[in-house]
Amino acid sequence: MKRPRFDIVGLGCTAIDDLLFVVAYPPADSKVQVRRWERHCGGLTATALVAAARAGSRCAFAGILGNDELSQFVLNRFAEEGIDTTHVCRSPNAQPVHAVIIVDETRKTRTIFFDPTGACQDEPKWPVEEVILSGRVLFVDHLGVDRMIRAARVARRAGLPVVADLESSEHPRFAELLELVDHLIISESFAAKLTRQSDPAAAAEQLWDTWRQAVVVTCGAKGSWYIGPAMRTPRHQPAFQVEVVDTTGCGDVFHGAYASCLARGEDLADRVRFASAAAAIKATKPGGQAGIPTRSVVEAFLATF
Repeated sequence: MKRPRFDIVGLGCTAIDDLLFVVAYPPADSKVQVRRWERHCGGLTATALVAAARAGSRCAFAGILGNDELSQFVLNRFAEEGIDTTHVCRSPNAQPVHAVIIVDETRKTRTIFFDPTGACQDEPKWPVEEVILSGRVLFVDHLGVDRMIRAARVARRAGLPVVADLESSEHPRFAELLELVDHLIISESFAAKLTRQSDPAAAAEQLWDTWRQAVVVTCGAKGSWYIGPAMRTPRHQPAFQVEVVDTTGCGDVFHGAYASCLARGEDLADRVRFASAAAAIKATKPGGQAGIPTRSVVEAFLATF
């Protein structure tokens, strides 16, 4: 069997995040001073790939970008992280999601305003099967559902795991995509929306099926609940207590760190613990990607517990 070129191949969302840091989020019809302004690369798949790359995985992005300044910013960031972009599709009208994120430094929260114009350009037959199968793990999200479904089917037929970062069920084919994801990691709020279960453990159990390999419901400061093969009931992974600065991208970091552990062949409990630690460390730093830790940093952090 041909040796995979990459550990993780990602296909989904990239974004440009313009972060505005304020003392407190303002009420309507008011003015507030911006304490500082930063531009970062973000997006579900993009941030997950950076997290996986810093955890030591060989990553490739095979999604769709344009020829504009924002797209070039994303490509430059990938290059800085050693993420392969050989298989990026360049579409004239495409561009990353552009978001303005207001970071409330007092409450440690953020509010995201985003413009998806140009980010939903789809090439249903991209990438080719050879690229999809060039990694140990396929990473998808909900941007370009038709393309994600095709890629996930190719991966599943070949026995490759599919990890997904899903936040929206609005697409009419969302249910098809959901049924192809064997490593499902979703937030507590989205799990509740899908299952109508307010209890995250109950939601994880409802989303579980014998053909899946893992269901993880992340609950922020409350930790996460997960279930996998040979487990009768979901288990709880407590959150690591840290001094929170900015939670932007923490969920995406969790996904990427998890995928990296999966590509290394680690068991479910270790994947969730490592991903939880990576997300916690990221929360101590501003920005969606700047604060993502390396594998050695996460391991040193875990050694203290």
